[in-house]
Formats: sequence, C-alpha cells, structure tokens
Amino acid sequence: MAPISNTDVRTIADNDQLAEFCLTLQRFDPVALDTEGDSLHCYFEKLCLIQVSVPNENLLIDPLAALDFAGFNQTLSQRQIILHGCDYDLRMLRRGIGFVPGPVFDTYLAAKLVGLKEVGLATLLKKFFGADTPKSSQKANWAKRPLTPAMIAYAVNDTRYLLELAGKLERDLREKGRWEWFSESCFRAVQAAAEDREKDPERIWKIPGSALLKGRPLAVLRALWLWRDAEARKADRPAFHIMRNEELLELAKAEGRSAFPRHVQGSRRARLEDAMQTALNLPESEWPRRVYSPSKRPTQEEEQRFDQLKRKRDQVAAELDLDPGMVASRQVLERIAREPATLETALMKWQRRILAL
Repeated sequence: MAPISNTDVRTIADNDQLAEFCLTLQRFDPVALDTEGDSLHCYFEKLCLIQVSVPNENLLIDPLAALDFAGFNQTLSQRQIILHGCDYDLRMLRRGIGFVPGPVFDTYLAAKLVGLKEVGLATLLKKFFGADTPKSSQKANWAKRPLTPAMIAYAVNDTRYLLELAGKLERDLREKGRWEWFSESCFRAVQAAAEDREKDPERIWKIPGSALLKGRPLAVLRALWLWRDAEARKADRPAFHIMRNEELLELAKAEGRSAFPRHVQGSRRARLEDAMQTALNLPESEWPRRVYSPSKRPTQEEEQRFDQLKRKRDQVAAELDLDPGMVASRQVLERIAREPATLETALMKWQRRILAL
C-alpha cells in the first residue's frame, strides 16, 4: 500500500455524515476497526476516535462531536469486525457509544494461533506488507482537536491493513486446521471484554514497591494514595501527573520527615499536608493491616498432577510450534491441578481436545 495521505481519509463529525456512512457500510463485511482514548492525559478516560477501514476507504469518526451512534451500532453489529487485540477496543466502544459486537476477528489471536512469535501490529505489518508504521503519536492527546497530520496517519495505519492481514491469517489458520480454535478463542475474548473489572478498594492503593511497608508507613501510603486519587479526579488528570508512585513511597517510608515534591503547591499542597498529618496521628488500632491469604501448599498429588499437565502442555505446544501459554496458561494448569472439576470451564474445547483432557 502507498503511504497514507490526509486527503485519503474522510472524517465524520456530524449526524448526517454518520447516517450517510451507515448506508455505505451496509455494502461491506467485514469491517476493520480501532479506537483511541485519552487515558494518558485524563483521569476519566474517554473514547476519542473510532477508525474504520473498508475496501478503498479509511474513515475517522469523532465521538467527541456528540453523535447519535444508534444506527452505526446496529449496522456494525451485523458485520464481522476486525481488530488487533480486541479487549481494549471493545471495552472502549461499549462504554463510549454502547456498542455490542457481533462476530469478531482478532488478528492478534490469529497471529498467535498461526504460531508467530512476534505479534505486535507494527511487527506484523512489517512482516506481511513491508510497512513501517511510526509510533510518534502513540502517546498523543487524542481528545485535542484538530488532529495533526501525524496523528491522522498514525490512526489510519492501525486499520488500513487489517482487512488484508486478516485474510492472510485466515488462510494460514485454515491450512493448519486451526480455524475452529481461533473462532472459539475470539468468542471467549468477546465475552471477557463484556465484563467489567471491579477493583478491590483494599488492594488498589497497595502500589508496586509497597509490599514491605507495614504499620504507620502503610497508613501514610493509604492516605497519600487517596489524596492523590481525589486530586486526580478533581483535576481530571492521570494520577501520575499529580505524584508518581516512587514519590508516594518515599514520603510514606519517611513518615513525614522528607520534603514534599516541589511541584505540589498551593491548595493542593495544603490538602497533602492535611492528609499526611491525619495519617501520622492515626492510632495504631486504625492502621491498615496486610491481609495475607494463606496460600495452601499443594498436596503431593496436586503437584504431581500439575507436573503431568505441564509436561503434556509443553510437549503439545512444541509439536504445534505454539506459545505454551496459548495451549494453557500456568495459572489455568495450577487451577486444574488443584480443582480437577474446573477443567471444562478453565479450558476451551479446542485446548481440551489437543491436550486429550
């Protein structure tokens, strides 16, 4: 494919344009899709851009333009959509415009099941099309308008090759007799993306590097994390823009004996001082306690069962030239070894079949 030009891209930013495109969309199946959000720039992540590619046309749809997506959702749900790593995009589309997909073709899963070792989109585009896709806009603020020419090129490159890439990967999957494996894997990925992940309020503030903290320092860390989260919400900025994890840990370990970061000033600094002092004044009875779930040591029978499963998994993966994790992850094997009755829910049908389980 030739390098993308901004004149080759149509942008949709009003309801008349979207309705017209939905009529055009009815002629095509499958449809390539991607999204961009602003999680690196906001606390409350938004769906900022929807990229769509059909044969001979690339489009950018602007969800920040307050569009009515009812017709688009209905039309698109009746078509197979092609995505690379579908989980993030499906979650963004569900939350952003209420989209519920029909059939999905995930080129990431397809590449894994074909047996490719490097399955990033840029790597696949280089391998199959010789295309260099610069990532200069990977961390861009997609909520800003107008989009720059570099951002437009970046966005379109994420979909313009997907239709042809999916065709190549489908042929490989069918030749290897793995099409049913792929279909079941995509179905399960879509199911997972439809579920919201709930965060444990007692674990969310226990950031990486805090495992050895206890007592008052742990109470300080909790207070600092809650302060930072409130400030990030108020400013609608990512938490790391308010204070980095390393800075939280340093303050917690010092228990108020180290200076606050210079960039925290004014009323925000005053609220930080209040949070710190409140945590330092907490009685020991109100300090958070680390709750360690007693890890049940596997029985000898469970260990033997796991070793047998892993040996079989590794052997099958080697014979099929697949990543062992695609055949069955270690976590799944441990679960089955511990609770054999979970076999049918833990593994997909194709996985059970090739493992003879």
